[in-house]
Amino acid sequence: MSSSSKTFAELFDNFEREAFRLETLDDYGKSGNVVAYQSFLAGEPQPEAYNAEWVAELQSHVSKGKRVYRVHVLSRPLTPYLRFELGWGYRKNMSGGEEFFILDTTEQSNPLDGVPDFWLFDSTDTAILGYDEAGAFLGAEVVGTGRAHEFAEYRETALAHSEPFTDWWAKYGE
Repeated sequence: MSSSSKTFAELFDNFEREAFRLETLDDYGKSGNVVAYQSFLAGEPQPEAYNAEWVAELQSHVSKGKRVYRVHVLSRPLTPYLRFELGWGYRKNMSGGEEFFILDTTEQSNPLDGVPDFWLFDSTDTAILGYDEAGAFLGAEVVGTGRAHEFAEYRETALAHSEPFTDWWAKYGE
């Protein structure tokens, strides 16, 4: 793969119009806020300040007219991690303006089978995200703009086969 001179953090800080994320895993439990996940598993209530930094960053982007949105490819029944991510994370992040969509493969084939997790910024820059089997984040590889069309097509496929999170959650949320 060709690499870009931009870093993942720079791409996220400097996108101009939109940042799209594709999530494909059932468990990211060793990434991000592991303590909050353990609290969720223990049945504790969601802390008021949960994800406050991310929500503030989202609000900053959205207030400038930028769009941050994602599609999660999943199937039911939900894993404990997905119950956490959707129930705590997505619902909280929506307050910052992030949009969520679900591509539920429970009763349909996965049109993105084998596609890795990624962020696509302004349809020009892509960061492919790596995770181990336990859901621990291994890093991001920023690839050259020559592959942006490929990831833009993945985004369009994901959106065409998904539904808004709020509609999906109303039917299947736990």
